[in-house]
Amino acid sequence: MNLERIPNEEKLSLCRRYYLGGFAFLPFLWLVNVVWFFKEAFLKPVYTEQPQIKSYLKKSALGLLVWVAVLTTWITIFQHFRARWGEVGDYLSFTIPLGTA
Repeated sequence: MNLERIPNEEKLSLCRRYYLGGFAFLPFLWLVNVVWFFKEAFLKPVYTEQPQIKSYLKKSALGLLVWVAVLTTWITIFQHFRARWGEVGDYLSFTIPLGTA
C-alpha cells in the first residue's frame, strides 16, 4: 500500500490499528508501524493528524523495545539454565539438545 495515496484520516486509523494490534502479542505489528509510518510522522510537513501518528509511533517503538528486551532476556536465561532445570527444561524445549553445556 502506498501511503501517499490514502487520506490523512485513514493513515491515522491504520496507524492506530497497528498500534493496538501489537497488544495482541503481535509485536511485529509495532515494527511494521514504526517502519511504515516513520516518514509520515517525522519527515513530512505538519498536518492535523501528524501529532497523533507521532504518539502512536513512539508508543509502538517503546512497546517493540520492551518486547525485544523481555524476549532476549528470556532466551538468554533459558539457553543458560535449561540443562540445570532438568525435566522442566526438557518440557519447555521444542527439541531437546544433545548433551549439556
